[in-house]
Amino acid sequence: MTYFCYHTTPLGKLILQSREQHLCGAWFENQTTQPKHLGQPDSEQPVFKQAIEQLSDYFSGSRKLFDVPTLAHGTEFQQRVWQALRTIPYGETWTYGQLAVAIGQPTAARAVGLANSKNPLSIIVPCHRVVGSNGKLTGYAGGGRRKAMLLALEASMPLHPANARESQR
Repeated sequence: MTYFCYHTTPLGKLILQSREQHLCGAWFENQTTQPKHLGQPDSEQPVFKQAIEQLSDYFSGSRKLFDVPTLAHGTEFQQRVWQALRTIPYGETWTYGQLAVAIGQPTAARAVGLANSKNPLSIIVPCHRVVGSNGKLTGYAGGGRRKAMLLALEASMPLHPANARESQR
C-alpha cells in the first residue's frame, strides 16, 4: 500500500509518499515528476514522522545527512545516479560532468542530468547540489529559487548576481 502526507517547510509544502515503510517520494507541490496517484492519505506513517523530523533538523542546520529508509523506483542508470548524489558532501556542489565521472560514465553528463531531474526524493537525495559546468544553477525540478535557497542554507556557494537572477526564473 502507498501512503502520502503533506509537510510544510521553509521552502513550501512537500508531498511525502511512502511504500513498505520506506520513503519513496518527496516533491514540492509544483513538481511535475510526482505521480498522479499518491496513494492513501495517512500522516501517521512512522516513516513520515522520521522524515519530517529529519527535514526539520536539516532546515534548522543541525542535520547534514538523511538516514530515513528510502525506496526510489527508477531504471538501473537512474539508481546509480541517485546513489552517487548521496555522496556529494553537504555544502559542496558538483557539475553534471563530475557526477558522470563518479558513476564511471564520463561522457554521459546529459544523461546524468536527465536522471537527476527524475529524482523522486527532493532534498533527501541532494540533487540540488548539482550545478552546470559554468557553476550556474541549472535544472532543479523544485524550481531555481528553491535550489538557490538550499545551496545558501548549506553555504556551498555565495549567491552571485548571475545565479540570483537565474534562480528567480
